[in-house]
Amino acid sequence: MDNLFQFDRLKNIKEITHCYTTRLGGVSKDAFASLNMGFNRGDAYENVIENYQRVTTTLGLSIEQLVLSDQVHKDAVMEINEEHLGMGICRESTIKNIDGMMTNKPGIGLTTFYADCVPLFFYDPIHKAIALSHSGWRGTVKKIGLKTLEAMQRKYKTQAKDVLIGIGPAIGKCCYQVSDDVKKEFDLSFNDDIIGKIVFPSHDDSKKYMLDLKMANQCMFEQAGVKSSNIEVSSLCTSCHEDLFYSHRRMGTSRGSQVAIFALR
Repeated sequence: MDNLFQFDRLKNIKEITHCYTTRLGGVSKDAFASLNMGFNRGDAYENVIENYQRVTTTLGLSIEQLVLSDQVHKDAVMEINEEHLGMGICRESTIKNIDGMMTNKPGIGLTTFYADCVPLFFYDPIHKAIALSHSGWRGTVKKIGLKTLEAMQRKYKTQAKDVLIGIGPAIGKCCYQVSDDVKKEFDLSFNDDIIGKIVFPSHDDSKKYMLDLKMANQCMFEQAGVKSSNIEVSSLCTSCHEDLFYSHRRMGTSRGSQVAIFALR
């Protein structure tokens, strides 16, 4: 699994399988080289399907078990079950405007897309439930991570103190420069204690700021009662690591996409 990222806390749990893809180990060419997982970027369909086949085989899944999200940078979370299997990859999808998905059904591969935004993995080992949410800056301001946790609490009786959370590779505060209007959105959404940990003056522009999306999500979970020891945060920046990841900030629209996949066995 050298071409796939996994969390140390999750990878040895036999009840689940998961990954966050890199750009390595696929068949796509040119700007999409090589493990592009996005169907809407202009890559050849057969290349993307082959890339999925390679990843799912490694995870012990089939592409028919995947359920692909329809992300719009908002905060809606949807429960997924057997009727959704294959949607977005093997058949037309009825899943619309969804950035977070959850399930307690084994054999369903929740799948979300990334090229700088933050992948959030949730595992409830007590009630055997998982969730996967896509959190860009808009999703982070809207606190989709917290809303995912609350949805699991309502549906599966999940308790924050029991949940294991993985915050995956994403653009880091080293590279994520934002304007004042974005900073103001965070000022309205987070208290001053958190703002001091996630927003910093830009090193090259007095009118810009550097934003730490991963830390924003970590602080949000800790405030919600998730144990700090149960939160694993990737140190990898998708913009810095040109050899490993596609990055919208670095590459623009001519690029591939990573995916996060999460399933109960």
